[in-house]
Amino acid sequence: MRPLTLLLVALLALPLHAQEAPEAEAPPVDDPEASESAASQVPLAEIRRFVGVFNAVREAYVDPVEEEQLMQAAVKGLLLDLDPHSVYFDREDASAFEEETSGAYGGVGVEVQPQPDGTILVVAPIDDTPAAKAGMKSGDLIVAIDGQPLQPGEDGQGTLRGKPGSEVRLTVVREGVDEPFDVTLVRETIRIASVRGRMLEPGFGYIRIAAFQADTAADFERVLAGLQKESGGLKGAVIDLRSNPGGLLVSAVQIADDLLQKGDIVSTRGRIAVSDTRFSATPGDRMNGAPVVLVVDAGTASAAEVLAGALHDNGRARIVGSRTFGKGSVQTLLPLDNGDSVKLTTARYYTPSGKSIQATGIVPDVVLHPTEEGAARPAEVTEAALPGHLQAEAEAKAEGTDQPGEVLDGQAPIDAALAELKTMIAQP
Repeated sequence: MRPLTLLLVALLALPLHAQEAPEAEAPPVDDPEASESAASQVPLAEIRRFVGVFNAVREAYVDPVEEEQLMQAAVKGLLLDLDPHSVYFDREDASAFEEETSGAYGGVGVEVQPQPDGTILVVAPIDDTPAAKAGMKSGDLIVAIDGQPLQPGEDGQGTLRGKPGSEVRLTVVREGVDEPFDVTLVRETIRIASVRGRMLEPGFGYIRIAAFQADTAADFERVLAGLQKESGGLKGAVIDLRSNPGGLLVSAVQIADDLLQKGDIVSTRGRIAVSDTRFSATPGDRMNGAPVVLVVDAGTASAAEVLAGALHDNGRARIVGSRTFGKGSVQTLLPLDNGDSVKLTTARYYTPSGKSIQATGIVPDVVLHPTEEGAARPAEVTEAALPGHLQAEAEAKAEGTDQPGEVLDGQAPIDAALAELKTMIAQP
């Protein structure tokens, strides 16, 4: 067997298809002696046990099973008892994953996390996509697609993708709704406009970041520059990260750098040296120290939590909203010789103060609850609710992290953030 080449993608991955960082080459594992050493550490007795079970199934199972199918199941089984973000991608899934990192693919526009029973948890619908327009919410559970109940081991999330213009019918279970209901969506080419902005009041800007894609940092800088020009210089800004499922880590780091004059942004630590990284800010604050308030909720995950943690820990921003998702792990994409890939959790990330938010999330300075206007509701939308999630570090537990966050819709959280922004200006 040829050795694997490790390709570090520095994924903070959202749950699901969340793509968390740009491709960066890790040192290839092409040293024959190192490869032989690694192979010699695999217990021979366990290899014999595996071969015995493999042969028993192949020769005695009631129905014939193709060897390739059996081996595929065995390989996937290696990851089943790990955390929910460690998954095996066949070539087609790996290709779809790469498409999503570009922010353009055929689908319904929803970030999801597969569950052990085959159902699919909606982490967040993406702004201005078929899923968002149809009213799908963080916390919704997809239990059937086109009338077919989802079963353990099925790749139901792959069925959400498809040719633009084609229809897909989702059967959804929602907390607070007595019966499952159907939502029919027409797939589109999903091109995520990840950043948009407007003026809330003279001098006060609003920037919505829906996800972190390859161009998000450049788009943020363009939108911010436009608001600065329109206002003649911003007094402050509200940055909306609600239901932002994450994405490319490098984009979140760049935006943090745009708003920080100095200080750490994020660090990662794992078992292997290549997993240990640290990002720090470079001089230059594009808002010249004008105050910032971040709006977050239960759907704020992964790279979005990195940005929130970086700005908050450095005293650059205050946070209003609800406890965030709590996805504080890093995934590495390991391509295999045959075109398949393994996405493996390899590290935790830490905010500048040294805290891990894995399975705990970030608790806002000002906690908000759903309003009647927003028609939101409490939801178990949290990393800690995912079966087999990576455990939180004991020292990272903080007051308020034992309760799941809430999904916050509507204008009310933005109004609250603007009020907080004015308070910060009035009390320097």
